Amino acid sequence: MDVSRTLEAARTEVEKRFLDGGAVLLSVMEVLNQLLSSLDRLTKALDSDGASDTTADLLQTVSGLSDLPGLEARRQENFAVLAEAGTKLHAHVTDMQETMRYLRTFAVTVKITGAGIAEFAGFAEEILERIHSGTNEVNTFAQQLGALERDLKVAMTFGATTARAYDRNVPQVVAALEKDARTIAAHRRELAVIAAEVGAIARGVQSKVATTLSALQIGDITRQRIEHVQSAFAFLEEFLECDDGSRLDADARKRLENVIHHLTAAQMRDMVSDFQRESGSVVKTIASFSHDTQEILKLRDAMKPENDRDGNVLRALEQSVSAAHTIVKQVETARVQADGISQSTLGTASNLLHRIETIRAVKTDIHYMALNTNLRCSRMGEEGRSINVVTAELRIFAAKLDESADAIVSGLTSLETAAGHVASGQEASDYRLDERLISAVDAIRTAANIMDGELETLSAHGREVANKIMLSIGKLDFQRDLGEILANCADTLEDMAGSEMADVSDLEQIIAPLSARIFKTYTMAQERNVHRDIIAMEASVAPVAAPAKADDEDLFADALF
Repeated sequence: MDVSRTLEAARTEVEKRFLDGGAVLLSVMEVLNQLLSSLDRLTKALDSDGASDTTADLLQTVSGLSDLPGLEARRQENFAVLAEAGTKLHAHVTDMQETMRYLRTFAVTVKITGAGIAEFAGFAEEILERIHSGTNEVNTFAQQLGALERDLKVAMTFGATTARAYDRNVPQVVAALEKDARTIAAHRRELAVIAAEVGAIARGVQSKVATTLSALQIGDITRQRIEHVQSAFAFLEEFLECDDGSRLDADARKRLENVIHHLTAAQMRDMVSDFQRESGSVVKTIASFSHDTQEILKLRDAMKPENDRDGNVLRALEQSVSAAHTIVKQVETARVQADGISQSTLGTASNLLHRIETIRAVKTDIHYMALNTNLRCSRMGEEGRSINVVTAELRIFAAKLDESADAIVSGLTSLETAAGHVASGQEASDYRLDERLISAVDAIRTAANIMDGELETLSAHGREVANKIMLSIGKLDFQRDLGEILANCADTLEDMAGSEMADVSDLEQIIAPLSARIFKTYTMAQERNVHRDIIAMEASVAPVAAPAKADDEDLFADALF
């Protein structure tokens, strides 16, 4: 009959709509879980991996840059001491060169004076050779010292330029790096706060979805109650075809059908009332998803860098680091120069000490050669007097070489000490700033890339959550269409029953088995109460025990049928 098709259509539609609704909610739950997982990864990226340590390392490196002007000033002081030591040494070398010129002059005079005396000819040549050797040593000595002074002058000039550049650039670079590092750290903290807010909203939606899934049991309840109404009609037909039913006359049959129609109409109307109430709660919860979705999207947009804010900060940081690298290169150049000067000074001092000993040997040779000549001249009498005077002068000036040599040895000690101070100053300035800057920026860039990826994933998941929820709102509005279908079924049954219910008090014994059979199909107390209001039950019919309250997992299972 038509009512059977109407009920079956309603039952099928309820089953389909709630199955679809459960599937939609599960898909929403799945994408919410993905969103929360993405948030967890983002939070870890913000909270861990030494993000604060990286910033601290960068700031420590910045502190190293701040020390550069002071270090350069100390380097210049050490250079000044080294230059002063070189200047004093140069004066003694000049005296020694002057002494060697006098010695050569006297040796030439000996050669001229003793030209007529055969035994002095070889002596003059020999002593000139020794003086020439000594002069070469002194000149080489002076050349090495001059090269050292020139290198030192270049280094001091470069250092002065570097010092001015430090004074001009270091404060700006340090301020920029500190600002960039703190801006990035502040941005990370802002992202962490927003991520926590998104997480709180997403978990709230997750809880609402779980509650909605639980509330979907109204679909299963509605389907069962429709089936119970269908069973009532089927049992009525079976009863009318059995022996007891077939003995009923037309009037009794009509009255019995009227009572069953009133019973099914009452069950259907009560079911519609429960359905409208419970599904209305579901629709209300689903409607609140829209606001939550907008909040998630709003916060998601807030996490996106404003005008590529994070990228701009990183670019600003890289520009600051580039400027810092320029300074660090200057540091390296100055360090290499200072190292070269320090090593050159120490090497020069060692060479000069060796040459001083050679010059001392020349002085000794000249002294003894002159002394031997004096002795020969004394034996020669008046003939050797003039040569004797000249060789005496040779001995006097040769002795002056010792004085200069002693002063140079003392000066070389000062030179070595000053070079040692330059070297120790280099150790103090060896901050490995270049490597630390690169390491710090690479770490910040890596963290930024990770967060960009996580933010992109988060954005995609946020968009998917919004789309899923917007789609679910339409599919989970059970009151629309489905509520009307159920209400129409109730109206149809009420039309069939009519306004008055027939009196079947005279048929109680006959229809008691039918009533009991229908009663036993009920799974809800509400159905049994409605049944009793229409058909009185015998005390002998044991009530069906109410089902135990389902836990959350059972409710989720029921929601999926």
